[in-house]
Amino acid sequence: MTKSILLVGVGGQGTILASKILTVGLMKAGFDIKMSEIHGMSQRGGSVSSHVRYGDRVHSPVIEEGGADILVAFEKMEGLRWMTHLKPSGKAIINDYQIDSMPILTGDFSYPKNVVQMIGEAVDTTVVDAAAQAELLGNSKVMNIILLGALVKRMELENIDWHQIIKENVKPKFYALNLKAFEVGIGMVCV
Repeated sequence: MTKSILLVGVGGQGTILASKILTVGLMKAGFDIKMSEIHGMSQRGGSVSSHVRYGDRVHSPVIEEGGADILVAFEKMEGLRWMTHLKPSGKAIINDYQIDSMPILTGDFSYPKNVVQMIGEAVDTTVVDAAAQAELLGNSKVMNIILLGALVKRMELENIDWHQIIKENVKPKFYALNLKAFEVGIGMVCV
């Protein structure tokens, strides 16, 4: 059976690195895996998405609308934007974090106040505050690894040697910090 994971965020949040670590881990666990990235205007704070599909045999890297088992939103509005890709039985992990887009910054639109509530009313949702946890660890750039830990716990994939995979995919001087971030993420989810 194929599982589909959709990771979405804004350029600069580390969505691609988290997807890469996830992909390597699933591959080392023996799954057939396909990954597709869409960067959009990521260098300008635009939308970024990674489609990760794994199982015994995967034919396509792209998750169609209504096909994702789980949605991981690094930014809450991106979670709302991509909700149509979740299966009716799908689950969401939402980072309670806001990045204002250009139309919001220019005053053309306002950021909805109840984004997390709208998502939670539609699907089984785990809300995490990865930004606050990353600040407690002393580096806001580890939000992505916190979210990866939350995903691993929610998908019950803890049996993979994530510590080694993180070690192989981050700079040595950041390994200990990223490992702590990963463990914090796992601890934020109750299955």
